[in-house]
Amino acid sequence: MTALTLSTAAASGLRADAIVVGVVKGGSSDKGTVVVAHGAEAVDKAYDGKLGSVLETLGASGGEGEVTKLPAPSGFKAPLVLAVGLGGEPQKDGAYEGETLRRAAGAAARALAGSKKAAFALPVDDAEDVGAIAEGALLGAYAFTTYKEVADEKGTPKNGKAPLAEVAILGGKPRDKAYKAAIERALAVAEELNRARDLINTPPNDLNPESFAAVAQAAAKEHGIKVQVLDEKALEKGGYGGILGVGAGSASGPRLVKLSYKAPKANKNTKHLAFVGKGITYDSGGISLKPAGHNETMKCDMAGAAAVFAAVVSAARLGLEVNVTGWLALAENMPSGSATRPGDVLRMYSGKTVEVLNTDAEGRLVLADAIAKASEEKPDAIVDVATLTGAMMLALGSRTFGIMANDDAFRGSIHESAEEAGEPAWPMPLPSHLRKAMDSPTADIANMGERMGGGLVAGLFLKEFVGEGITWAHLDIAGPAFNESAPFGYTPKGGTGSAVRTLVRLAERTAAGDLG
Repeated sequence: MTALTLSTAAASGLRADAIVVGVVKGGSSDKGTVVVAHGAEAVDKAYDGKLGSVLETLGASGGEGEVTKLPAPSGFKAPLVLAVGLGGEPQKDGAYEGETLRRAAGAAARALAGSKKAAFALPVDDAEDVGAIAEGALLGAYAFTTYKEVADEKGTPKNGKAPLAEVAILGGKPRDKAYKAAIERALAVAEELNRARDLINTPPNDLNPESFAAVAQAAAKEHGIKVQVLDEKALEKGGYGGILGVGAGSASGPRLVKLSYKAPKANKNTKHLAFVGKGITYDSGGISLKPAGHNETMKCDMAGAAAVFAAVVSAARLGLEVNVTGWLALAENMPSGSATRPGDVLRMYSGKTVEVLNTDAEGRLVLADAIAKASEEKPDAIVDVATLTGAMMLALGSRTFGIMANDDAFRGSIHESAEEAGEPAWPMPLPSHLRKAMDSPTADIANMGERMGGGLVAGLFLKEFVGEGITWAHLDIAGPAFNESAPFGYTPKGGTGSAVRTLVRLAERTAAGDLG
């Protein structure tokens, strides 16, 4: 993991491989079209106040995420200056939004792969800015190299570069409590989010329900979290027909993992959140086999469980004053002689029966069992997270997740949490007229309904298993959970860790008395 420090040193005297500065698109002709953002005044002065003009000559525009490298000025101990675009002028009161800083720091950290140390002289107006820069840099420096041939004892990939080793943020206050807290929060959240990315990127021959559960057990032991793992026998004894039905075709048995974090000062008034994650470690579609071209990235179908796992551990590391329970519904969906067939009826943990019309609509089956179990503890709210439907990708694209809920205020709180965390999300409805399409002549409900609005149909299915009177929301992260295109900002190619920061922010707001 990239090391992180706050520094009060002058940019010119800091020993580093590069100095990172921010630039923006200028809005007036007297400033030129590229303007150096505040925080890098000393660097600009060393170029006789003409750094913007030099960058413009090199083709820079100040556009968001744009990276331009140039030799450092005479007298600097760092040999390189890296200018990263922040986009337009400051959003409000001369300050930049946290997400703008987060993305810029991520782009810079990614561009400096192979470097030992970089000093970030980006705009800092308060502790929140420091936290955003730190988080962006740590997430942007991420690289998944576990399966790459290494060139040296440090683990440097033979055909690549090691992640940026150290980030020094200039303009911070190392002894200030708020700044220290911002750094500590960024470290905890980024490290756990990157662990979620590692899990998502791990190939399914190495990550199955049993090994995922083992990772959760080890992390729980390290951070003082209670853990319980139900194996096949326990699941059968407990009547978890959904999880067992999905995992029936695999040689790797399913698991249900419960992670319980208790607030340090917990009492009868402490709020309790339950997070439920879909953990299909590989999804072939089962008997309803996916077509060619749709299988290659299905190791990511456990991204919801990875997000829940990371969020619970983050809450524990941050010592949040809210009780958080994580439920990881883990199974592998494979076709075989023992696999669930289209037309089979499963008796779920709740007692409801489900006619399985499509075995590739398996995520809602494992979630239904976990949601019903989580409901028994009467939490103040349940949030499930899942790479659930291609329909949500068609509706919202590859970077935005959908939010459905049985309570408008709670849905609004989650949307606000996502915005504060910098994760694109959008509220979606649960139209009651779509429910009838899941009526079954054989069972209480079918696992499929109308094709149009399929993401909403899935949400309505899950709603059936939420305990009476419990506030609930469903996050469909099918689009942003796995990035198949080029890296951008602090987002790498592959597993992204989508929804981790939203869940952590929701937990923080709940601890502060703002559940919604």
